[in-house]
Amino acid sequence: MSPLFTPARTRGFLRATAAAVALSSVLLTTGCGSSDEGGGDAKATAAAPAGFPVTVDNCGVRTTYDEPPSRVVTIHQHPAELMLALGLKDRMVGTAFPDSAVLPELEKDYAAIPELAKKEPSFERILDAEPDFVYGGYGSAFSEHEGRSRTAFADAGIDTYLNREYCGKKQVTMEDTYEEIRTVGRIFGVPDRADELVTDLRRRVGKAAAEVAGEAEVPVFVYDSGDKSAFTAGGKGLGTDLIRLAGGENVFADLDDVFGDVSWEQVVERKPEVIAVYDYAGAGSVEEKKRFLLAQPALADVPAIRNKRFVVLPLTATLVGIRSAYAVDGLARGLHPESFR
Repeated sequence: MSPLFTPARTRGFLRATAAAVALSSVLLTTGCGSSDEGGGDAKATAAAPAGFPVTVDNCGVRTTYDEPPSRVVTIHQHPAELMLALGLKDRMVGTAFPDSAVLPELEKDYAAIPELAKKEPSFERILDAEPDFVYGGYGSAFSEHEGRSRTAFADAGIDTYLNREYCGKKQVTMEDTYEEIRTVGRIFGVPDRADELVTDLRRRVGKAAAEVAGEAEVPVFVYDSGDKSAFTAGGKGLGTDLIRLAGGENVFADLDDVFGDVSWEQVVERKPEVIAVYDYAGAGSVEEKKRFLLAQPALADVPAIRNKRFVVLPLTATLVGIRSAYAVDGLARGLHPESFR
């Protein structure tokens, strides 16, 4: 099967992976504060940094940090960009699995971080970087069958954090993005930077949403990939809230997952007026995706196809991370261009 029609991020099973991770780790308590036995008198008597200890509950794993992590590996691009936006480049010893072009203002710093792998690195490769913290963007970051479970990292004395979009509990909204940033800010002892970043992102979202306030909602179909069926954004992922804030409605908001497969017949039935094409490495170019959709006879009467209305979004911009605020503006302009003239 052509790479164009393969969901290269394996997001179709990520929620199951995340759920398994959470279930297997629910009783696990890790962190600098949980491994004091034999730690030495100097560490035991040293004063904790201001604001510490910090305790975080993340996808069923409760971790207490006596001090900020100092050697971080990020798996997937959106955690890396969030770290860099918080000014934490000096804590990063490795990253992996880039999805799309990095935000221009972060390009230089991102390029300076060692890339451990084009996709998820092996457990051993991560250990080679000697991290004390691993931050995963998709559930596959901590794939148990690939030897990267959170338990395995804990057994190696390494703390972990999973992007909250893959905790598998509820629909994710922009409020989760803001809380993700604040949580990471607390873990690394930079809450003021986190608050400042959240304020800026809220401003961006508010400005775009205000431009389309009162406009009729536009039905939107998200096309990630697929040929026999369509791999699309479901109701539990952040994409649905981004579309709502931009003055649209995800036609598959009733899909009870972050991502999932739907039939082309369902796409036809729901009559989307705009197709949001997700752009990322490994699934074919945007132009290839458009050509495929436009060439399907079964889709000929779909309003979005008939009128060739597409909006392109980098996949990274649709996830819990700093790019999502930018995505709202891009979507709003694509759905309601008349509001921005």
